[in-house]
Amino acid sequence: MKDQKDLEKQALSYRWIVWGIMIAAFMIVFFHRLAAGVVREDLVEAFGLSASAFGTLASMYFYAYMVMQIPVGIMADSLGARKTVTAGMFLAGMGSVIFGLAPTTSVIFLGRFVVGIGVSTVFVSILKIQSQWFREREFATMSGMTALMGNLGGVLAQNPLALMVALFTWRITFAGIGIFSLILACACYFLIRNRPQDMDLPAINEAEILRERIRIPPGEKLDLGLALREVVKKWQIWPAFLFFGLVAGSYQAFAGAWGVSFLRAVYGFNKGSASAYVSFIIYGTMAGSFFSGWFSDRLGTRKLPLVGMTAISTLLWGLLVFLNGGKPPVPLLKPLFFLIGFCSTGFILALAIVKETNSPKFTGIAISVVNTGCFLGTALVTTFIGLIIDISATEPGIVQYHRAFMLCFAGAFFGLICTLFLPETNCKNMYFHKKKQIP
Repeated sequence: MKDQKDLEKQALSYRWIVWGIMIAAFMIVFFHRLAAGVVREDLVEAFGLSASAFGTLASMYFYAYMVMQIPVGIMADSLGARKTVTAGMFLAGMGSVIFGLAPTTSVIFLGRFVVGIGVSTVFVSILKIQSQWFREREFATMSGMTALMGNLGGVLAQNPLALMVALFTWRITFAGIGIFSLILACACYFLIRNRPQDMDLPAINEAEILRERIRIPPGEKLDLGLALREVVKKWQIWPAFLFFGLVAGSYQAFAGAWGVSFLRAVYGFNKGSASAYVSFIIYGTMAGSFFSGWFSDRLGTRKLPLVGMTAISTLLWGLLVFLNGGKPPVPLLKPLFFLIGFCSTGFILALAIVKETNSPKFTGIAISVVNTGCFLGTALVTTFIGLIIDISATEPGIVQYHRAFMLCFAGAFFGLICTLFLPETNCKNMYFHKKKQIP
């Protein structure tokens, strides 16, 4: 019979399998989130979409994601992350196949929406998994690592996607991604476990260890109405909600839908070159994802790096929108995109603040409420950029995108104001330390 030390080693080892499967699912999330901009011309050619219609199509992913955030948080807290993400990846796979094989405009909108419903389950689930399989002091660092690895899917949705579309057509490419997602759904079901105790292994997270010591039974029934009321009545949730919608909405609208079109219309880049340039915003996100969580954990503070990164992000959006009338010099684009992506990762610290100002029991619901703001903002910004471009259709491309990206600059600026209202948690669960027990 294994002793406690051996069981702890087994738990610490197996958590990387659980996390690795979740990361593969998260890469699918980012692939679909950022893929639409690369295949815009293919979709316009196949279905005759206007700029506003394409903006709406790209936004279907985000509207679906938004609608599902609170239900997904409830599912993650009640059914568990394993069942939630398995069902989600199955839907994402089916939606991608529908998207790839769509014969009409209405069907491709449906496919994009079903993909959004499916992938909406992953982010909250992976954070829920991390809250069980990793220690409190590891949470922000692992969230950064999660964002870094997930963004690899975004990299695949740029130049590699352009190459795959050129080789196999966009239809075969998206159908193939759908089949891979269905296989991954099976892996999620058979390999993921919600917490170490489900495998008769000892708890890793300090809150769960204390819960066991004071004999609070695991798996107690969650009062969903009470949980949601407890989350939304905390004032700290609302600055984070607005921050996500404004800052993440601007970044994702650019990287996922309009960045490639901007470079093609304003600079005359071909599709491959434009997607390669946009990839730098994703490279910046990957680097910033790891750095922001690690730096915050090491510094022992959340608010200072969050405010600083958002302030720099606002300045960078200003350069993109106002420098040279909205057409920064080409040599400046790659470092500018990289730094915009890097500084946009303050969202990781905002998530940590949300986690640390709510009961551990309500982690999934709290994060899902904030994520609702993120994807509502992204959907609206993506759609309104398309509308502005359609309204300005008679103007040169530089004028169209200058007007459109003013939304992104405004989002970053008002997001910065929101960060000033977020509390400092000093990397500790304020609810836990206030109550001196696990609620």
